Amino acid sequence: MKDDTIFVCTNCGAESLKWSGRCFVCGEWNTMQQVEVPRSPKGERQKIESEIKPEKLKDIKITKEQRISTEISEFDRVLGGGIVLGALILLGGEPGIGKSTLLLQIAASIAKSKNNMVLYVSGEESAKQLKMRADRLNIDSDNIYLLPETNIDSIIQFTSSPLPSFTPSLIIIDSIQTMYDENYPSTPGSLVQVRECAIKLKDLAKTSNIPIFIVGHVTKEGAVAGPKTLEHLVDVVLYLEGERFQDLRILHGVKNRFGAIEEVGVFQMQDRGLSEVKTPSRAFLEERMEMPGSAVTSILSGTRAFLVEIQTLISKTPYGYPKRIVSGFDFKRLDLLLAVLQKRIGLPLSMYDVYVNIVGGMKIEDRAADLALCASIFSIFNNKQIRPKTVLIGEVGLSGELRTVGQLNKRVKEAKALGFDNVIGPEVKTLDKALKLAIEE
Repeated sequence: MKDDTIFVCTNCGAESLKWSGRCFVCGEWNTMQQVEVPRSPKGERQKIESEIKPEKLKDIKITKEQRISTEISEFDRVLGGGIVLGALILLGGEPGIGKSTLLLQIAASIAKSKNNMVLYVSGEESAKQLKMRADRLNIDSDNIYLLPETNIDSIIQFTSSPLPSFTPSLIIIDSIQTMYDENYPSTPGSLVQVRECAIKLKDLAKTSNIPIFIVGHVTKEGAVAGPKTLEHLVDVVLYLEGERFQDLRILHGVKNRFGAIEEVGVFQMQDRGLSEVKTPSRAFLEERMEMPGSAVTSILSGTRAFLVEIQTLISKTPYGYPKRIVSGFDFKRLDLLLAVLQKRIGLPLSMYDVYVNIVGGMKIEDRAADLALCASIFSIFNNKQIRPKTVLIGEVGLSGELRTVGQLNKRVKEAKALGFDNVIGPEVKTLDKALKLAIEE
């Protein structure tokens, strides 16, 4: 029987019977991709049998969700206290960033208990390759089972009728792009395959109450490869980020149905895998040098305050339009602050290329870093360094005023704990005055 042809948007997952240059849902151009789907026999009807009945809202009893601790505090922090039973968790990141290493360490930690067995399904590596990775990480557990399989139905069948006395407490799928459903003729990693495999894994997690991790590769834009609906299907979306040739790794959540998404976990890549960084501020400032263009601020991430270094560099532009190169800071926010510095402080920044870097791989969205960024640019423009042991905290308004930020006391406490005794903040009131106080004469 001939298959039906539909067109699916690679950005949002919207489906259409006709091709269009622009998605009718999300508005993106050239994202409609042709896929083949099996046609149901003519006249076939599916009987819907369900014993589920509607309940009154006031009669529903809420019980606290059960969680499994990984005994990796930085990871548990990001999840909101541990892995919730029956949760489907997506872990994204660039190739080689440490996703498989982190999940293998989590598997080893959970498998320490005699009653906890872990099933590690790999579509990218053979059992021998995974064994070599485990040996490098010094992992040798009787409760970790390796299954090199890519057929999603075979995986589900194995978990529903497993080995004698084997019931996994955790399932890891590495990766979702290698899985396929034989009911669909498209290749593994295609939009339909990723979506249908994720749906089946979600059903497995909910019906068996077994938490499932799925690994997802990211595109060059930094989003998980596959349809946008993949992130809607899962309960938790985590990203592991960092510079590939540096040792710091940042784990953060962009979606969490069971906890906050503001929490961040910091790890360090070592020979024996990823180790927790208990004091991230020290790690971010470990190699800092007091020099023009360098400023320190205190940002808030979930329940913790971090000290991070902001570095800037400016140079006269040889072109008519100046460049703005940014790493770890919002590009539009930088443009706004440059406009404030030019209009309110008098810096002719329209004639200069501006380069901004947040040291350590952190991505800053906290507006409390505005003052530090402005001070860093003011410092490099005048070729004068900021006073030693100074932390700058405050949001900058369009009028050049300094606005207060949330949980200022926690930020200041973190700065004092690391020996930064000079804190310049919103109490100064104006950006002009704050910059004069910050620069060493």
